[in-house]
Amino acid sequence: MADHIFKGSAVAIVTPMFDDGKVNYEEYGRIIDFQINNGTDAIVACGTTGESATLSPEEHSEVIRYTVEKVAKRVPVIAGTGSNDTVFAAELSKEAEEHGADAILSVTPYYNKTSQSGLVRHYNYIADRINIPMIVYNVPSRTGCNIKPETYKELSKHPNIKATKEANGDISALVRTMALCGDDLDVYSGEDSQAFSITSMGGLGVISVFANICPRECHEMMALALSGDFKQSFAMQKYYIELMDMMFSDVNPIPVKAAMNVLGFKCGPCRMPLAPMSESGYAALVECMKKYGLIK
Repeated sequence: MADHIFKGSAVAIVTPMFDDGKVNYEEYGRIIDFQINNGTDAIVACGTTGESATLSPEEHSEVIRYTVEKVAKRVPVIAGTGSNDTVFAAELSKEAEEHGADAILSVTPYYNKTSQSGLVRHYNYIADRINIPMIVYNVPSRTGCNIKPETYKELSKHPNIKATKEANGDISALVRTMALCGDDLDVYSGEDSQAFSITSMGGLGVISVFANICPRECHEMMALALSGDFKQSFAMQKYYIELMDMMFSDVNPIPVKAAMNVLGFKCGPCRMPLAPMSESGYAALVECMKKYGLIK
C-alpha cells in the first residue's frame, strides 16, 4: 500500500463540554492547537474518547466540521462514524467526507453485534458509499463483537478499507491477520499499553487516549519505534505504562477528561450515564500525574 492515512500517534481527542453538557468549541480549538503544536500526527474526532455515543447526530456532524476547519490540513482528521445501524453509519461517513475528513474510523456493530459475514456486509456497504479511506475499529471489550483474521482478509480486498485500529488484546490473532493481509491492511494499536508492541511488529502507530495529556511523549515513542530504535521506544513504553493505565482506571473517557481538567483545560464533565470519578480514584489520578511531573 503506497499511501497511509498517518504514521505515528493519533490522538483520540476528548470533546470538552460546559457544565450543562453543551460542546465547548472555544476550548476544543485550544486543545486541537495544543495537540498539533506538540507533535500529534493525526486527530481522531468523535471516537469513544470524544463521547460519540452521547452526541446527537447534529452535534456529531458539527464537531467533525469544526475539527476539519480548525485543523486546516495541518494533520489528517479521522472522523469517528461507527454505528450498529449500517445505513446510519454510511450516512455519517458520507457526511464526514463532505465536511472534509481525511478518513473515517468505524467501530464494529455493538449490542446487536453480528456474524463475521455480517461484518463483511456491514463494512463493504459503508465503504461502497464513500471515497475516503476507512479504518475499522475492533474493540470487543466494548462491543461484544470481534473481527477474526480471515474476516480482515476479506475486508482488505475493498479499496477503501485501508486499516484497522486493533484493540482486541490478542497479539497472536493480530500476527495471523498481518500474515493474511500483508500490505493490503495497515495496523494501528488501539491500546496505549500495546503501542510499542504492535508498532514493532510492523504496525504504523497508535490511536491514543494517553496522547490527550502527553502528545509529545506519545509522538516521540512512536517515532522511535517507526525509525527502528526499539530499545528507546520500549523504554518509553515501560516508563509511561503506569500513567497510561491510570487513563483507564475508570471508564474511558472519565479519567482522561479529569486529567485534562487538572492540567488546566476546560474539558468539563462527561455526559451521563458516565459519572465523575470517586474521591479515591481522583486522588490516585492526581498523585500519578504528580509522579510524572505533569503537575506539582
